[in-house]
Amino acid sequence: MQRGVMQRVFLRTLAIAFLVQSTGYGQSLGEVARANRDKQNAEDASPTAKPRVITNKDLPKDPNPSPAPSQAQPVASAATSSKDADRLSAERHLAEQRLAEQRLVEQRLAQQRAADQWKRQILTQKNKMANLQARIDQLRASMRPANSSVQYESLPYSRDQARQLQRVAQVQQQLDEQKRKLAEMQEAARHAGMHTAVYDP
Repeated sequence: MQRGVMQRVFLRTLAIAFLVQSTGYGQSLGEVARANRDKQNAEDASPTAKPRVITNKDLPKDPNPSPAPSQAQPVASAATSSKDADRLSAERHLAEQRLAEQRLVEQRLAQQRAADQWKRQILTQKNKMANLQARIDQLRASMRPANSSVQYESLPYSRDQARQLQRVAQVQQQLDEQKRKLAEMQEAARHAGMHTAVYDP
């Protein structure tokens, strides 16, 4: 047992001797630290020194931070594109509105032209009928003598009167045909959506 204790003491003594020898052979610990510090300062001062890495901790805090360019640019471009989209939408809406107004004006003009055309045709037809009626009245008036009486009118017709009656019948037939045409025209105008003032002026 004493032998084991002796071995431990020997080993400790040997370790201390080795430690003293190593520090005595070279430099003391303080000298080694000083040499390392001087070497580090020399490296920092030399032009071939490695660049110093600066982190966020080394930077001072900005009281009014501005957004980073990478963030500000997308926000600005998004705002610009939104304004452009709004402007294009407003221009498109205005163009559609103008086109609708132009179509409405053209439609009204077309309706007015159609109404004028119907009215003109119907008035022309009525003038034809009025002329035929005036012709009939004239023929009938020419068949009576100036001082005719009821008794004279009941007498048989002369040859001239018979011819006049035949002419009256022919003109009356034309008048009836024109009346039929007028009725057809008025019905067509009514179906076309024309107002009463157009198809029955």
